[in-house]
Order: sequence, then structure tokens, then C-alpha cells
Amino acid sequence: MPQVVKLAPEECKALRTVDERLMSYNIEMAEVTGGTFWKAYTPGQIAGTEEFPPSKGLADMANSMQVYPPIDLYNEKLRALARQFGPVWVRVSGTWASKTYYDFEGTGVTPEGYQNRLTKEQWIGVLDFVKAVDAKLIISVANCPGLHSVDEPWNPSQAEKIFALSKEYGVPIDAAEFMNEPNMLMLSGAPQGYTAADYARDQDLFFAWVRKNYPETILVGPCNTGDDNTMGPGGEKEKSAHGGGIANLMGNVASCDDLMAGTQEKLDVYSYHYYNGISERLASIMPASHWQAGQATTEEYMAVAGKSCRANIPLRDKYCPGGQMWVTESGDAGGGGDTWASTYLDVFRTLNELGEFATLTDGVIFHNTLAASDYAFLAREVFDPRPNYFAVLLWNRLMGTTVYDSGEPLREGARVFVHSRRDGQEGKVYLIINNSTTDATTVELPKDAVRYTLSADSLRAPVMKLNGRELKLTGEYELPDLSGEAQPAGTLTVEPATMVFLVV
Repeated sequence: MPQVVKLAPEECKALRTVDERLMSYNIEMAEVTGGTFWKAYTPGQIAGTEEFPPSKGLADMANSMQVYPPIDLYNEKLRALARQFGPVWVRVSGTWASKTYYDFEGTGVTPEGYQNRLTKEQWIGVLDFVKAVDAKLIISVANCPGLHSVDEPWNPSQAEKIFALSKEYGVPIDAAEFMNEPNMLMLSGAPQGYTAADYARDQDLFFAWVRKNYPETILVGPCNTGDDNTMGPGGEKEKSAHGGGIANLMGNVASCDDLMAGTQEKLDVYSYHYYNGISERLASIMPASHWQAGQATTEEYMAVAGKSCRANIPLRDKYCPGGQMWVTESGDAGGGGDTWASTYLDVFRTLNELGEFATLTDGVIFHNTLAASDYAFLAREVFDPRPNYFAVLLWNRLMGTTVYDSGEPLREGARVFVHSRRDGQEGKVYLIINNSTTDATTVELPKDAVRYTLSADSLRAPVMKLNGRELKLTGEYELPDLSGEAQPAGTLTVEPATMVFLVV
């Protein structure tokens, strides 16, 4: 049904001020050390012309993965494109991080009980990257059988290495989670037989150690995924996709309340993981959690990020009252992203998530990832920008930190968000998402504006357009023209399946 949006910038009421680093991202520890991550989709699978072969079960997950070499964090193209975002948080974590030995002595040996090894040179590469792109650094630490057994409490022998080296090098660890996705318990790398009570004990030990030795570090947790409130395309009563997916494939999963029960050390920031569902790589294992490409602009799909946020707000209020809420992993689908994650189709979800999250709370969203797998901002190894890269780049350049009530209810064809101007000048910036694929939306504009319209030749196009211009690099790593166009007061038509920023 065609929608009409009436802009009234002078009447918008301020809701809150949000973090300037709202849009941030992950660099997986598996990227830093080199290791196993999700295998790329074929061009035909991305275009939707080739079906992804169904998985035969959890044991078949290995066929959807491959071993990659370490990422080159000194690559100037990677750094140049990352710098364009402005100030961000960089999170180095993942399940891989829980099982990583810090070989800063250069022994070349991975001790028994660890899965992989981080060298001093590799970690200094992370620190140099963080400094080069004006970022703050958050990590999680080792918690695996190589460090301690389930009957032994966690100890800081490994954590001290990485905290001390980072501080000595001049790039201290600004924030830390104890471990990645601990509600999957030992499936997240913890010792055999690990329970939620063991986690609560060990998080307290880690937090107390950090507060004593590195009091400037922000303590974040519990980093849960796929909690009890999950839902997906199968219906709200189904325990499926809404907030993390992969955890729901496992039988031994703890809730947030389980993980936090009895803890004494308080959180500085509450964290959780949100994915909109399960990718094609895992769809046959958990079909109720997988969304089809044809659903990716529907209201049901677009609503998942907000539902996930609302489900976690009471947990934040319970365990971190008055604190920020961070989504320390976010993406379209657990399992490395859907086949369309690298296309224009996922921009609707990405911009909607930023907009709706900011209307609900203050915090940071860590997109997974910067440059690994199909949901990454940049293509692995070649670092070519995908549509989501340019979308969030425009968000960071245009949308300021004061959030306003648009006065428009969220609905198909008119998901409207309003912020202050990022450049600090008087006025407001509207983001209008027309997620209808059939009907245009009419915008009544009371004054002249500058318009940035995002579109593409098809929903699964690998290249997005800005005001009709293709968004591709113009040189090795030179950005295309990202300027807006003058939009006179009056009536503006937002075509089906397009998005527009309006600086008013």
C-alpha cells in the first residue's frame, strides 16, 4: 500500500544522545592468526541463480568452511577504507579467541589444550591497525582446556600477556568481554564439562583481575547469543532465529540468567549477539530459523533487530542498570551470512538496525565482520567495498548523535529515522527506508534539502547506486563521489526498494 510521509523537522522531540562509535565492527581472531572460517559463496549463489546445496547435519558444517591465511592488517587499501568510517570500536574475538595461545615468546608451539597460536608480531599488527584507524579496542581472552580444567578456576597467566603487551606498546585494551558466546558453554571452547556456574565464577575472577590491574578497561558481558526469547520466520512461539541462531542448534545452552546467576563483579556494559537468522549453510539443520531472500524486505524480517533489542533491554536493566548496551556481533545470518549478504538486499536490514537500535537505547553495534565472509563490509583479501560499506559510511558521515522521534510509526514503505546532523550544523537528517518492492512512498518536504538516494539495478545486485551513480572505487582505494543532490521543498517520490537520506 503506498505510504505518505510528512516531514516536520521543527516538531521532532529529542529521544537521546547515542555513542559516536555506534557503527563499529569485528575482526575475528581467526583472521588475525589465520584459521578456519566460512567458505565463500559462488557468484551464482550470490546472484540467486544457483542453489546452495543443503547441509546434511552438524557434522557436515566442516564442508561449509575452509582454512584462510592471516589477514594483512598493514594493507594500505584496507586501512584507507577502514579510516573512512571515522572513530569506531574494533572487536577481536570469536570462538577462535577462547582457544588461542599467546605465543609472545616465539616458541612456535601450540600447547596441548589450545587450538591455535597468536604471535607477538600478529598482535602488534592488530595494535598498529587500531591506532591507524582511530579505533578503540575490545577483546575476549583465552578460556579453554589448555589454560585450566573444569575443576580449576580460570587464571590470568594468558590474559596478562596480551594486556601487558598492549599497554606497553601504547595501544591499551579499552574494553574486554570474558569469552565469546559463553551460553554455548564448552562448545565455545571452554573446558570439558563447563557449566554456567563455572562461567559465573570465572567471569568474576577475570573482571576482578582486570579491575585491580587495568582499572581503565571497560568490562562487558555476558556476550550471549540465541537466548530464550528467540524467534524467526516460523512464528514468534518458535525458539529460533531472532538473536543468534547457532546457539539454538546446540542442546546444552545456558540463558543469560544462568550465566549471570550469583556473579559479584558488575558489568560496565551489557552485551549480546544479534543475527537475523541462520544462513543457507545451516538452513537444512534449522529450517525454522532461515529466511528466504524474498522475505528480506518484509516487515516481519525488518522487525527482528528491534525485537532482539527490546528482548535484551530488561536483561541490561537487570544486570547493568543505567549502562550502555552493545551488540558485539551483528549480521544478517549466523553461519557467515546469507547468499545475499554481500548485495544491495542486505542494506535495508543494516540501516534499519542502526536506526531502530538508536531509537531504543544507547550503545554500539559491532558488524560482523570488517573483511571476512559474505557478511563483511569488504571482500576478503581484495578488500573491495560491498553495498553495506557505502551505506554505513553515509550513515557515519550524515547521522549525528542526537536521536529524534520521527512522529511516523514504522511500517512497510515508511521506516523513518531522524538524527541531528553529523557535521554539527543546525538541522536534521532523515533516513527513509522504502522496503516495499511494489509501491512508491510520497514524502512531503517542508523545506529545501540535500538528498542521498540509494538504489540498485536489482535487489541482489553486488553494486549499489547513490543518486543514480554506481558506488565503486575510482582508483586503488579512492572513494567515488558521495555528494548529495539539491532537493527542493515540495513532494519527493521514494521509489520501491530504495532508501534516502535527507539533510534538512
